[in-house]
Amino acid sequence: MAQETADNYKTPTRLVGYARLSSAGDQAKDRQADDLRAAGCDRIYQEHGSGASQARPVLVRLLADLNAGDVLMVTRLDRVARFANDLLALLEKLRDRNIGFRSLGDPVDTTGPLGAFSIEFLRAIVDLEKAQNAERARESINAAKAQGRLPGNPGLRERRPEAIEAASKAREKLYIDGLNASSETWLPVVRQLRPKHSWDNVVDVLNRRGQDWTVERLRRAVHRLVREQLAEKELLDRSPRRAPEDHLMKKVAAITIADPSLSLRGIASELEKMGERPARGGKKFQPSSVRDLLDKAHRFGLIRR
Repeated sequence: MAQETADNYKTPTRLVGYARLSSAGDQAKDRQADDLRAAGCDRIYQEHGSGASQARPVLVRLLADLNAGDVLMVTRLDRVARFANDLLALLEKLRDRNIGFRSLGDPVDTTGPLGAFSIEFLRAIVDLEKAQNAERARESINAAKAQGRLPGNPGLRERRPEAIEAASKAREKLYIDGLNASSETWLPVVRQLRPKHSWDNVVDVLNRRGQDWTVERLRRAVHRLVREQLAEKELLDRSPRRAPEDHLMKKVAAITIADPSLSLRGIASELEKMGERPARGGKKFQPSSVRDLLDKAHRFGLIRR
């Protein structure tokens, strides 16, 4: 496994650096960009913001721009993740996309012969932390019961307004952080398709790529990212109303984006599985009619040649 990982990264396409500048007072003397440039990075993305916040739009854009064979480089691990489980999730996503990771100040380098070992060792640390946290939680509950106290938040049990508000804000922050952490897997598709495509078509594309969205959940997620200034407000614009044949054109475009390798007959088969029927009648789509729909989608700019 380790040798296979090393072989995958023998000739990286690019070395791409990521620098997170924690505060305005530190930015003038921060040497992250210099160190990354000296290490051979072709391009460096710089994030400005507090380390306490998990909202990192520059990192999201960087991850979307990386290609197989690239190597993501940082000066220290805490530049990309605050916790071990966040770092593990990032490394696993990069590994699945055949993208390397290297930290200049830490012994973590997935491009070398010990790359697979680095991920497995980090996974063991995360599992150990989870087990320790679970054990501490059980001990805390048992201690509370032994003293005649109920476990949990007493403010919530007593329905105190300040406790309810604090819990609501905590849930909202957790939701936004989760969206931001996962956005590189779905937001680029939304940016590519909206607002030319309807939300239904965007959901079709995402779910055909192995995700699990509904229109309501996706619209809510995009609304939240726009409100947090992590996505463009134009994504929420109304998609244009089109004739029935244009509905089929958009379906064909969505199917093609989800699987560019499909033949004309393959696209026709997918349309029929979705319960669609040719605009001019009949039960079967002919390759020629699918080609016409594809040409129209190209002219409208829904898909690229």
